[in-house]
Amino acid sequence: MHVPHRQVKKMKLLGIMACAVAFSASAQTPSGAKLVAGEITAVDASAKQFKVKGDDGVNYNIALQDNTIYLRMPLGETDQKKAVRITLADVHAGDRLITRGPLADDTKTVTVRTVITMAKGDVAQKQARDEADWQKRGITGIATAVNAGSKEIIVTTRGRDSKTLTIDAASAEFHRYAPDSTRFADAKPSSLAEVQPGDTVRVLGDRSEDGTRVKAQEIVSGAFETIAGTVISADAATGEVRLTNLQTKKTVTVKTTSNTMLRRIDEQVATMLARRMRPAAGGDASAQAGPPSEGRGGADGGAGGRGVGGRGPGGSGDLQQVLERSPQLALADLKKGDAVIVSGAKAPEGVPVMAFSFVAGVEPFLAAAPRTAGQVNLGSWNLEISGGSAEQ
Repeated sequence: MHVPHRQVKKMKLLGIMACAVAFSASAQTPSGAKLVAGEITAVDASAKQFKVKGDDGVNYNIALQDNTIYLRMPLGETDQKKAVRITLADVHAGDRLITRGPLADDTKTVTVRTVITMAKGDVAQKQARDEADWQKRGITGIATAVNAGSKEIIVTTRGRDSKTLTIDAASAEFHRYAPDSTRFADAKPSSLAEVQPGDTVRVLGDRSEDGTRVKAQEIVSGAFETIAGTVISADAATGEVRLTNLQTKKTVTVKTTSNTMLRRIDEQVATMLARRMRPAAGGDASAQAGPPSEGRGGADGGAGGRGVGGRGPGGSGDLQQVLERSPQLALADLKKGDAVIVSGAKAPEGVPVMAFSFVAGVEPFLAAAPRTAGQVNLGSWNLEISGGSAEQ
């Protein structure tokens, strides 16, 4: 739930991604050149350079030449031939960029002869369209089986009206969340082979007439877990907190970073939400495995269509909004025995859990949660990659 519910996420390449293949094959650049795609953070016309935050996480210096060609992709176009010739003065911070050129010895400076951009305003419109598409055609669920031979994934959706769907993944584009981030901007290209039973899966596609199958256009997967625990100790300097996992009764170390959503829910608000969510807790165990939506997120940090998570009465959308309004939590204020709920990437036993969200003040949730064989059942707590799409 790392990504705020209403925050607009930066999609990796947006519409200009489709022209990358043609551009990378352009005869204007030598073989072995570096392909850079990302957001322009600064334009220095006098120095003839752009500062670009690359989608690979690297900050690049794009060195321009007197004969550099500047092109702009119109909104909705993916064919490089439709790009419009512009000037350096037409390029601004916030625009998206894709370019290619030789990489300097500092590994961060790229000298280019052609730059393809998408205007900041067009980027926002493209994001809005993508978000709406994910809300309309997206589903979120847990992979229960993966059939490599038939290229199908069996997914159980979340929510009170949980369904089992067969996902036709033969022609899908795959991405997988990075182990330390739920931002879609940090997701890496993936494949069906990386999807495992138990993964949270976000699918964009078209359903069959009977609603039992989905022909996937895009699939984003990740392995997440939600942990309820009590604090043993907290080290604000290192960002590490040792917990007793209330489900396994084992000690687990949780690692927080500057990207972790740290919140403390007000007791009165937590009690109110616990009452509202109690009816959904009894029969819904489908939400137990999960992270947020950036926010598919996703979830950039952005949230929205590709953030993992759902909205609806008593769903993670309610929690997401509450957490956004809740005060920041300082690890130094944690006391031994405090109850917390943590969402993060699944980690092998003995390896610290990288937290996307770390929430204190959850005693009312744990008191209301059902018990199975004496263990807390977190089915009612769907702290997921925050997303703007409705759960199916």
